[in-house]
Amino acid sequence: MIARPWLKRAGKGFSMDLRREIHEEMLLLRGRTPEITGVLTCTVDGMLVSADLPGAVDQTAALTSAVLSMSRRMTELTQVGDLEETLISGTRGHTACYAAGPKLVLTVLAAQGANLGLLRIEGRKTAAKIAAIVEHQ
Repeated sequence: MIARPWLKRAGKGFSMDLRREIHEEMLLLRGRTPEITGVLTCTVDGMLVSADLPGAVDQTAALTSAVLSMSRRMTELTQVGDLEETLISGTRGHTACYAAGPKLVLTVLAAQGANLGLLRIEGRKTAAKIAAIVEHQ
């Protein structure tokens, strides 16, 4: 039997097939954008759905939920429209969070010097594909 750590402790209400499809989209994203160092999808309340990243996966999922909530609130408060993404830049890289429909969030980690334009285009495209996968289930 092949170990699938990305399926452990995954969010309730998401079948194995659905999580596998989401994970495949995440891997395609990594293949299109070589600067990406990790990717995670979780529910809006922070439950892990799928991950391909090193480190504290559950904590990253929980913080992703908090970032999404604060970002949505900020866009409402400032009246700039619907949330598209949140980008956090650090001295060693970037973290971008994309709403993937009403139920999920896609978080993408990228190395320092990553092409942020490409990251934004590909991240949004993948978030939309993930949202469509969930919508069709």
